[in-house]
Amino acid sequence: MSLPSHGRTVEAVLFDLDDVLVPFHTLSVWQWAWKPQGPPLGPRRTLAALRRSLHAWDRRRWQGLTGKLPPADAEALHEHLVATLAAVAGRPLPPEETEAVVRRLLRPAGEIERYPDVAPCLDRLRASGVRVGILTPLPVETARWLMHRVGLPEALLLPAEPAGPALPDRDAFRQAVGRLGTSLVGTAYVGDLYWSDVHAAHRAGLAAFLLDRSDSWPRVATGRMSTLAGLETTIQGASAAAAPDEPGAPGGPPGPAGEPI
Repeated sequence: MSLPSHGRTVEAVLFDLDDVLVPFHTLSVWQWAWKPQGPPLGPRRTLAALRRSLHAWDRRRWQGLTGKLPPADAEALHEHLVATLAAVAGRPLPPEETEAVVRRLLRPAGEIERYPDVAPCLDRLRASGVRVGILTPLPVETARWLMHRVGLPEALLLPAEPAGPALPDRDAFRQAVGRLGTSLVGTAYVGDLYWSDVHAAHRAGLAAFLLDRSDSWPRVATGRMSTLAGLETTIQGASAAAAPDEPGAPGGPPGPAGEPI
């Protein structure tokens, strides 16, 4: 069985992990990682800082993909988390405290928040005979730990080969599709970052959809949803001929090929 979409039939769905299937850049996660004993973080200020940080991370990963900067590796991810903590705190923290917070983010020991729409979505896809896989730029150990904590089967994880291309390289998407045993035109991808998740997947040949739980990409007109409860409707209703359309990029206007410059 499969999901019909304009111009193609979707037989498999690849999901990003953090902030798609598992909360990562949320108020409760950062509260536990930095201030588990309080005082409470200010919701408006913290969420605004997280939104800015995610746009910056999206831009950094895209620049690595397009050759303007080196590819965003584990060190770049660490720098992103350090910068996010400074933005949440409103100031750089001492190195020892910073490293402790980053460690707690990457391997949380507290209670793990869950998205209530994830399990029903995966159950529906399974019942429809649609194959599912999970991709993530997070370290494999972190991904497995997070999945274990929220009850996601580890078998769904499709980690990149140690010496192979890493996300968001187009070959990383294509290799994942090959491991699922489907085709590019028969596979959809769901991510939470517009350029380095969704647009990058579209460039690799996949139907690509944006899960915007925190309303961080309000200008995206098509292929965008706020919850996985609407995944099938979004896949069936969106054109597979183009990625979700956003008038401009977080780092500036799009270039001639629709890429941020």
